[in-house]
Amino acid sequence: MWVSQVRLAADAYLVCVHHALTTEKEEVMGLLVGQFNEQGSDIMCDIHSAVTLRRSDKRKDRVEISPEMLIEAQQRAEQMSASSGQELHVVGWYHSHPHITVWPSDIDLQTQAGYQQMDSRFIGLIFSVYNEDKKTKVGTHQVTCFQATNQSPEGESPQYVRLSVPLEIQSIPSIAINNQQALENLCRTLYDEQSEVLEVSRQRASQFPLAHLHNAAVMVRSVCGLSSLVSGPLVATVEERLSHLHTTTNILKQEAQYLKALLKEKNIT
Repeated sequence: MWVSQVRLAADAYLVCVHHALTTEKEEVMGLLVGQFNEQGSDIMCDIHSAVTLRRSDKRKDRVEISPEMLIEAQQRAEQMSASSGQELHVVGWYHSHPHITVWPSDIDLQTQAGYQQMDSRFIGLIFSVYNEDKKTKVGTHQVTCFQATNQSPEGESPQYVRLSVPLEIQSIPSIAINNQQALENLCRTLYDEQSEVLEVSRQRASQFPLAHLHNAAVMVRSVCGLSSLVSGPLVATVEERLSHLHTTTNILKQEAQYLKALLKEKNIT
């Protein structure tokens, strides 16, 4: 069963892009929570939230999430269902391609095919980041939505190819609480990944003291990087949003005073 179109909420898109921009040396990965809706013969996928999870394997050309993290994501989807009153579940995954094309690799297609064995409607998003337009020298990023289909004859080794899925970014009036929490937890998720690596080094500190000192220094540098790449922009976004809310509040107060005065004038006359 192929998905006809994917509609991605703008705040979930923000979480994915923000996560993808946290590192330009490794791929990052997360899961997408939403629902499938059948409209005649078409299957529509509405994505409401993005869930950032710790990676079990961090490499330049691939990324993996442990089964425990998948279970955690499903539990979060159930919590979102209870709070929103909608039946939500994990409908797809996303990952980043820093400095490389947006098109899925053979490994990406194999991973996507594996997910589709659990649910044939499962979709994938790829965010290509840290690229530069050759003409304008301006930084750009791209996103694509895809599924995997096997082109090999029956009985032969599978040969998966990309099946493009139309993607629409839907505007929203405000950031949903689930995606606010995802942005807030992003720094903690990345910090936990670094802490796990340092803990392994700490256990071997007696045998390799210099290596442990080096790893501890790398940890400090990574935490400082997280502050500038994640925490700083988040604080700036919150401050900008707070300023906008103050401005809107003042405008509404002025309108309320005007309406009260107008009502009072009509009552007098």
